[in-house]
Amino acid sequence: MIEPIALYVHWPFCAARCPYCDFNSHVRDRLDEPRYRAAILAELAHEAALVGPRPLGSIFFGGGTPSLMSPGTVAAVVDAARAAFPADVEPEITLEANPTSVELARLAGFREAGVNRISLGIQALDDAALGFLGRRHSAAQALEALAQARSLFPRASFDLIYARPGQSISAWREEVRRALGYGLDHLSLYQLTIEPGTPFERAHARGEIVLPDDAAQAALYDATVEEAARAGLVPYEVSNYARPGAESRHNLAYWTYADYAGIGPGAHGRLPRDGVPTAMARIRAPEAWMEAVETRGHGVREQEALPPEARAREMLLMGLRLTRGIDPARFAARAGMGLTDALDPRTLAAALEEGWLLWEEDGALAATAAGRMRLDALLPALVR
Repeated sequence: MIEPIALYVHWPFCAARCPYCDFNSHVRDRLDEPRYRAAILAELAHEAALVGPRPLGSIFFGGGTPSLMSPGTVAAVVDAARAAFPADVEPEITLEANPTSVELARLAGFREAGVNRISLGIQALDDAALGFLGRRHSAAQALEALAQARSLFPRASFDLIYARPGQSISAWREEVRRALGYGLDHLSLYQLTIEPGTPFERAHARGEIVLPDDAAQAALYDATVEEAARAGLVPYEVSNYARPGAESRHNLAYWTYADYAGIGPGAHGRLPRDGVPTAMARIRAPEAWMEAVETRGHGVREQEALPPEARAREMLLMGLRLTRGIDPARFAARAGMGLTDALDPRTLAAALEEGWLLWEEDGALAATAAGRMRLDALLPALVR
């Protein structure tokens, strides 16, 4: 059986830059969307010719702010992807959207274009917090977006940011509870971090932003787990909660080290080239990427064949984020080496003894809840 391919489509444009964001996103006064759409379709055709016949498992429109795209552009990409990678099973098609009034007006159009899963960038349900985060929507618009998502799409997810300055556990519980009350089946939770090169980094250096300490961050995280469980959502990855069966198929492709293609400026992919797993990265600047696609059919700026050691490291870094852990047989097949061969034996033994890792009954190596909270520190020592 041929494993499905996952397709990521990057829309790099935003109406404004959020002060905490370090993604490949750009603000433009004017945008030639027909030109951008033509480039996306051309690069998709180029990738499909190289990949060959594979079933399509998922499409993910990310950004940037993909909900600034016209539904017509979304429909053109969805139709082209379905034609290039026909599948017997209906693919999961996700689009990230912000709950501004302009973008809310497009939700029905995105559903008609073929999107069957929406991911809402809610981030907070408090107007003061939204202002601090540089968001352009209000809490009232966020609630309206949750209601529309529930009524329009078979599946819907939303994002929240926690560990904001001065955040109390009681207020956070109420925020999470209100959002979960709309009955969406998936939550992505992100801890506010200070990223290099962002306005928040400069404000933090001046002492204008003080984040909660480690104990407060852990308490906020634990409160989220409890509130999500009350709504029937369980953690299946470090930052993601879902009703059973509603996990993000697209993101699971990353975490299980499946093949995925990335098109658009700055997009990354992991695909076989001449039978060898290969990492690809595309030109980041949108205009330079479009010029490259128009000149040579693609915007790839570099590609590198991945040796077993590199594949093993990537698979460990991704797979241990999942609550179900890493299946040794899949690891060997995808990485090209045994699971225990990729691990430092002393660190592994210590992590097992401390209760941060465990061997599941089915043979999978998994991080415990305590271990998943320590992955950033644990993984560099664990991976050979």
